[in-house]
Amino acid sequence: MDRGLPREQGKVQRRAGGFHRRLALIFGLQLLGVVLCVTLGMYDVAPPAAVLVLIVVLSALAWLAARRAWRPVGRLARVVDAWDEQPDLDALAPTRLPGQADADVVSLARGLHGFASRIAGYNLRERNFTRDASHELRSPLTVIKMSADMLSDESELSKFGVRSVKRIQRATREMEALIEALLILARESDVGAGEEEFVVNDVLHRGMDDLRQMLEGRSVDLKLEEPARFALHASPRVFMVLCWQLIRNASQQADHGSIVITVLPGAVAVSNRVDTTPAIDRHGFELAIAQRISERFRWPLELQTRDGSEHIASIRFPETLPA
Repeated sequence: MDRGLPREQGKVQRRAGGFHRRLALIFGLQLLGVVLCVTLGMYDVAPPAAVLVLIVVLSALAWLAARRAWRPVGRLARVVDAWDEQPDLDALAPTRLPGQADADVVSLARGLHGFASRIAGYNLRERNFTRDASHELRSPLTVIKMSADMLSDESELSKFGVRSVKRIQRATREMEALIEALLILARESDVGAGEEEFVVNDVLHRGMDDLRQMLEGRSVDLKLEEPARFALHASPRVFMVLCWQLIRNASQQADHGSIVITVLPGAVAVSNRVDTTPAIDRHGFELAIAQRISERFRWPLELQTRDGSEHIASIRFPETLPA
């Protein structure tokens, strides 16, 4: 076995670099032929027309030979260019290459095949994780939410118990919005999934009750202003989760005041006015999630501060539809 291994390695070493040697041989022979043709023309051995024809023929033969040598590399390039969410891994297998393929091309195919196999494994683990996480995280939250709702209907609860139940309900709603946002970011296949044409104003109207429940327990007034009206072709769930994150971020900056959602031409703005010393300093986490969602779905997020106390977060939608 030990004696056979060096011989196999020697074969690979002899084959490695064959592609470059073949190209060098092709263009070297072409150069030699051109020099010979020019020499024949200089000494009037052949007429100029024949010399030109010979040069054209030699160039065409060199081009055909180089194209044939490049064919395995071009095939790999076409396979990689045709990749989609479910690529054909067998198309990159080194066994699919011609028997006379150069060792460099075989090594390239082997590396691409291994890389594609690892990516396919990552995608499979991602789908399994998000599916299991979605079920295992939402089920306990549903139980907690239902139990808190049942407790809130109890007439014998003390004031302390009522406040505790409201805190549980608010935390559950915030956790639901957070899990939904994280699962959207975790799923690569969610881009383009569940898309439909919807009116932004209608989706916001339907979600106002849930948004107010999420803010329950805070002295914050939520308002919706609609100086404009437009539609989108996208996922309404993703749009609403993005709005949730911006509203959660605004609610973290002060315990009182108002949050205004404004529908502008081609944009939705969330504004709030805060004191110079916010009661709760948790700014950033919800905004970071909103920024990642906006980048993921190509909806630019712009932040502004007016008069030092009014914060405005605007989502701009490049492709809008008439409502």
